[in-house]
Amino acid sequence: MRPIISVVGKSDSGKTSLLERLIAELKQRGHKVAAIKHTDKDLEFDTAGKNSWRLGRAGSEVVALASPHQVAIMKQVERDLSPQELSRLIAWDYDLILTEGFKKANTPKIEVHRREQGQGLLCPPEQLLAVVTDEPLDVNVPQFSRDEVNKLADLIEGKLRTWREEGGPPQ
Repeated sequence: MRPIISVVGKSDSGKTSLLERLIAELKQRGHKVAAIKHTDKDLEFDTAGKNSWRLGRAGSEVVALASPHQVAIMKQVERDLSPQELSRLIAWDYDLILTEGFKKANTPKIEVHRREQGQGLLCPPEQLLAVVTDEPLDVNVPQFSRDEVNKLADLIEGKLRTWREEGGPPQ
């Protein structure tokens, strides 16, 4: 199983911005990273009336759209899949999968916290790998500012080494 770390936080806390910077930092360090974004909204695969949209509407379980530089795959599912189930759908070779969302998933988490959104964290401390925050919090996990993406990447690299030595990340 590939290592999965979920970045969680309240709406508009800065999760996507953090992920953009973290992915760029990890890529610069030579890591291959995949990203999965969780949403409660239905996904639009293609514009109504276009061929891939028509094939899906006709009942195809999977529709793939391929160009010389990109591939997009839409698969019908009967329920919300976990990050671990989604990682099995990504058949390519990555060092790490970073997800945005999946607050309830059984994955190590980095929680993004902003002072103006209130004191409480969404996740219990035992699920947290770290917190990215603009104020000190009374929680016994590493805490980083938004500007310390390099230190957060150092922590992740250390965890990746540990997980490799131990035979995989926590499930």
